[in-house]
Amino acid sequence: MKIKFCGITRLEDAELCVEHGAWALGMIFVPSSPRKAKQTEAARIVATFRRKVELVGVFVNAPLDHIARTVDNVGLTMVQLHGDEGPSFASEVARRTGAKVIKAARVKTRADVVAMEPFHTDFHLFDGQGGTTFEWELTRHRRTQTPLMVAGGLTHENVGAAIRAIEPFAVDVASGIESSPGIKDPAKVAAFAEAVRAAEAPPVPAPALPPEPAPFVPKPRTAEVPQ
Repeated sequence: MKIKFCGITRLEDAELCVEHGAWALGMIFVPSSPRKAKQTEAARIVATFRRKVELVGVFVNAPLDHIARTVDNVGLTMVQLHGDEGPSFASEVARRTGAKVIKAARVKTRADVVAMEPFHTDFHLFDGQGGTTFEWELTRHRRTQTPLMVAGGLTHENVGAAIRAIEPFAVDVASGIESSPGIKDPAKVAAFAEAVRAAEAPPVPAPALPPEPAPFVPKPRTAEVPQ
């Protein structure tokens, strides 16, 4: 099970997450976000972890030119589209940048799941509303083989249940491992990573019971022959 640690704003937090098995580091390039990453710090993170993990830039309804410049300036390997971008726009992002594309959607109903089918991106990401979980059983309505990433209100306490319910390609966490927006909590990062490992570990089989002893059957007595 892969983990994308998102909302990274500092090199030291990136190092912490990589130490705990990050597959991808997400940096948010949305002006209104409390987790907005500065391009200079994002470039430091990319320079440190290039070819070690995936380096994701998160955008919401950003112009194509802005996305392409950011990918080039920072050195991102993935682009996450988390707004109202359509399938054609997502395809053009892939063509212009050469980066892999994650299309994200906030899932409330079955219709939100079905609406993702026209997006032929590298990954789909299902998120909740405002940092909350969504109804995980809605993922059963997927009719595409695009690898699925799951986010939305995940913490060390519920990520195991999410993994068992959905069996996603990866889980995505931001606020669930923070001490404050954009600042990661080492204890929460460690607990989250451990919960993911525990959820994907095979169940420990119960110890075999010793065989029950065979029931005692007395031997028939031989009649004595009188002398």
